[in-house]
Amino acid sequence: MKKSLVALAVLAGFAGAAAAQSSVTLFGVIDVAARYTKANGQDTKQLTNDGSSSSRIGVRGVEDLGGGLKAGFWLEGALAADTGTADATRFWGRRASVSLMGDFGEVRLGRGKTSTRLVVDDFDVYSTTGLGDVTRTYSLLGSNIDTINRADNLVQYFLPADLGGVYGSFDVAAGEGTDGKKSFGGRLGYKIADFNVAGGYQSTDSLGSKFKQLSLGASYDFKVVKVQGLFSQLKFGSRKQNLFTVGAVVPVTAAGSVTAQYTKAETNGAADAVVAARGDAQAFTIGYQHNLSKRTALYTTASIIDNDNSNFRVQNNAVAAARGGKSGGLDVGIKHSF
Repeated sequence: MKKSLVALAVLAGFAGAAAAQSSVTLFGVIDVAARYTKANGQDTKQLTNDGSSSSRIGVRGVEDLGGGLKAGFWLEGALAADTGTADATRFWGRRASVSLMGDFGEVRLGRGKTSTRLVVDDFDVYSTTGLGDVTRTYSLLGSNIDTINRADNLVQYFLPADLGGVYGSFDVAAGEGTDGKKSFGGRLGYKIADFNVAGGYQSTDSLGSKFKQLSLGASYDFKVVKVQGLFSQLKFGSRKQNLFTVGAVVPVTAAGSVTAQYTKAETNGAADAVVAARGDAQAFTIGYQHNLSKRTALYTTASIIDNDNSNFRVQNNAVAAARGGKSGGLDVGIKHSF
């Protein structure tokens, strides 16, 4: 018994010393929704995740090294709150990184979001999550890439925060011999008061060619409405897809806001099986979120994708849309962050 008490005292001493030098935070989001989707005359009713925010759990920390220098780490994994399961293949698949920060900015090593995807996230009204996710109409045009969202073996540099509104990041990912993983890219933006504009570009080696993504976004908050616009272009060989997106966030009460977004996807290229399966489409989304507190919100979202010689669907777990058909969905959910 005495040995146990001594051990506990020693551990407590180490914990106190660590706390004095650094801060560690446990964080996460639980987002669960009742969802109905329909395509081809078939429907699916389910309790599912990520209607408004991606469910996740993580731990992050920062240590002050002195002289304005800090070290940090970030571990974050996806969580399926409807079943209580995590991603078994990538436990920390959302982000796993270590950083060195100072007046020079931040150098970050590990797995995480690519710089170009951060542009898309910022100017998609639904932050590339849920039924309104703009990337539901993305066509990879026959490539084999693994960097459209996050990348493994990523080396990133983030500009310092005190550049008069200018921000940006640049990254390179080592492919380590795996096709579709070797890439480089960056973003550069300017944000001041209610105005924000940014652009990003990324190139990934795939199947002996280059998959290229260009994204340009802008937003302005008029207070009565925040308007956002996004243009993305995906290229692979002779194939090209252009996506034009406009969206708005309208505060209707002190705690509630209406969201709406429209995307037009246009695909050019040779008429082969790949392009025929992923052709033109239009996506329409409207939603409402009511904040019960700073951490808890109720929401509902309705979306429809009208395919033209394509088969995009509103969610991966929705009924697959027939080529040229429609895919629609409606959900009602609750999210809580901690």
